[in-house]
Amino acid sequence: MPTGVAHGRTGHRGDRQSDRRNRYSRRVTTLQRRLGLGNAIVIGLASMIGAGVFYVWAPAADAAGSGLLIGLLVAAIVASLNALSSAQLAMAYPVSGGAYAFGRATVGPWTGFAAGWLFLAGKTASVGAIALIAGSYLWPAQARVVAVVVVAVLAAVNMTGIRSTAAASATIVFFVLGGILVIVGAALFAPPVGAQGGLVGTPIGTDPWGILRSAGLLFFCFAGYARMATLGEEVRNPRHTLPRAIIIALAITLAIYATVGLLCVTLLGPTALARSAAPVADLVGGQEPWDTIIRIVAAIACLGSLVGILAGLSRTSLAMARGGDLPADLGRVSPKTNAPIVAEATIAVVAILGILLLDPTALIGFSSCAVLCYYAIANLSALRQPKAERWLPWLVQQAGLVGCLLLAVTLPWQSIVGTAVVLAVGLAIRRLTHPPVPAVSNS
Repeated sequence: MPTGVAHGRTGHRGDRQSDRRNRYSRRVTTLQRRLGLGNAIVIGLASMIGAGVFYVWAPAADAAGSGLLIGLLVAAIVASLNALSSAQLAMAYPVSGGAYAFGRATVGPWTGFAAGWLFLAGKTASVGAIALIAGSYLWPAQARVVAVVVVAVLAAVNMTGIRSTAAASATIVFFVLGGILVIVGAALFAPPVGAQGGLVGTPIGTDPWGILRSAGLLFFCFAGYARMATLGEEVRNPRHTLPRAIIIALAITLAIYATVGLLCVTLLGPTALARSAAPVADLVGGQEPWDTIIRIVAAIACLGSLVGILAGLSRTSLAMARGGDLPADLGRVSPKTNAPIVAEATIAVVAILGILLLDPTALIGFSSCAVLCYYAIANLSALRQPKAERWLPWLVQQAGLVGCLLLAVTLPWQSIVGTAVVLAVGLAIRRLTHPPVPAVSNS
């Protein structure tokens, strides 16, 4: 065989192998747009209507008394401002990563890294807290064991692809919404025995610091709309879908939390509410069969939150790996399921360590502080967008930025210090792995 022909055939074969490698590389580092408006809304609802609606009222009442209703309004306003800013950003940058991608694009790589790092730390803490709450509802004596199993199983579900995530979220959301409607109806038509009438003859709490602290805790309930922004690369027609999904899901969630919060204060009273271990169960007397029904609904609501949060965390990890801010292996996308399987497994392992070592109250405080700082960066990113990408007035982002920082500093000092330490460690690691490039002398 002539040498030239052999070399030609070898060259063609090498080209074909190179093409296959390139196609494989593209396949394992990019995601597919499979989610429509309905699925995006469902994932957002599953993320927001979770553990918070069954857990957060007692610590909020302890901080603000009946003023928690004002705190709920403040948290809702800040959440709405953040949602609008996130929608504006998602329209311009419909990719995975949320504020990590937004910050890099509009402010700079260090700001983007800070947002991504805070999101990963804060929401991994949320996973641990919510899994522990689910465990306490399902099997109180073995809450940590149950929490570990739940995280492992749901991470495995997410590894099978975004359609599995959406299907699981839809099933959970419809079950939980139905359960909450039944519980609210029962509370309205059969008030609990000994209900104290929290707003009857009881002045609304007016301690500004306590109200702001309750708002910071209640913000934990609403932060799920970030999940839709982090899934931007998997949504069809994202510039049309994402803003609508974020706003619709948040509006539904606000209505639900306002209804449940008002019932908790008016039927139980702020003093009893602050001491309650299960406020929603107490709305219907805390007796069988209601206690069992509420435990089941609450546990399933926690599962919905976990599915969405784990999906958002893996997509942010994927984006940070692509950007060189996390190990490249975290950017590995399965060619079979089109899911970031390495990131999903890694996040699950870190969350399980948190479950084994920490308690849910500490995890919630730290999560709230870290996520509020994350949204502060999102608002800053929206402020820096060019005029052609903007459809909101500057005041929206300015108010959102100030609101996030204000709520963050009202949280327990341990949460603030923990967030500062975690951010400092992340920035130090990035400095070590991204040393400054020395200037080139012209002399």
